[in-house]
Amino acid sequence: LFGRYVDTLRLQVGIPGMTALIVNGGAPVWEGAYGFADVERNIRTRPDTPFPIGCLTQPIGALMLGACVERGTLDIGQPMSRWISDFEVPGATVRHLLAHASDGENLGVFRYAPERFAALTAVAQACDPQPYRQRVYASVIERLAMSDTVPGHDLVLPDNPARDLFTAPQLERFAAIVARTAVPYRVDRPGRATRSEYTPRALNTEHGLVSTVRDLARYEAALDQGLLLLPENLAQAWTPANFTGVPLPTGLGWFVQDYHGEPLIWQFSEAPGAYSGIILKAPARRLTLIMLANSAQLTAHAGLPRGAVSASPFVRIFLRLFVS
Repeated sequence: LFGRYVDTLRLQVGIPGMTALIVNGGAPVWEGAYGFADVERNIRTRPDTPFPIGCLTQPIGALMLGACVERGTLDIGQPMSRWISDFEVPGATVRHLLAHASDGENLGVFRYAPERFAALTAVAQACDPQPYRQRVYASVIERLAMSDTVPGHDLVLPDNPARDLFTAPQLERFAAIVARTAVPYRVDRPGRATRSEYTPRALNTEHGLVSTVRDLARYEAALDQGLLLLPENLAQAWTPANFTGVPLPTGLGWFVQDYHGEPLIWQFSEAPGAYSGIILKAPARRLTLIMLANSAQLTAHAGLPRGAVSASPFVRIFLRLFVS
């Protein structure tokens, strides 16, 4: 039933191809693939179709910083100026950036700013001797057997010096994954999809991963099982940040929202004219929804940067069927 609703809505909003997966109790219990990864070549999407996941990379960036906290090499209360001497927001700490509360005029007040979240890459690189990209690969991708995930879409560029961090077989595998990546599409108001371009992105704390719903399910299950962060640190990441006495709609690397008395933990991505995605967790029910699309229409016009995931029609369907 959920799949039928989702596919109908996909057609209404103009998404050429989309994949979705539900995790319950740490294991995938349902998956669906709809439409086309490549309309022109008549290639349908599959649950192992890769997509650039954009801002869905943020929780993994936050995880890398959390691992540094657990090793005692990072205090997130320290100012960003320790790592970036001319950081644009005086007084902003790592915690402020993790919670999207680094607005220069209203420090501690929520304002979604993914470009500032990307600045946390300098912190992540400094708190561990291993290069950041290599650490994400070793501690998350390889460890969890995320076999269709690439630590940076830009690794396919032949002159990229980051390629030196990986072996020839690894680079060949990355290239094969990227070659299967869903084609990006721009959708006009009547719902017509036109093939678009997407510049390969380097991996940082905010964006850059290429992955699949199946691989992201492995990551989400490991997170829920306490394999990646200590339970108390995960609980902190999933608690609304509070700098001024007013709880924010964000924790640390995640959005946090109350839905009829039940906590929702979530993140979204939106690359205009290209890709979009949602990860939504209902931890009290041990449920996670993961969705990826090859147009921006999965999250466009839903107001998600304001912190209300229930504004998404796709999410509302899920909540009514499984959480309400």
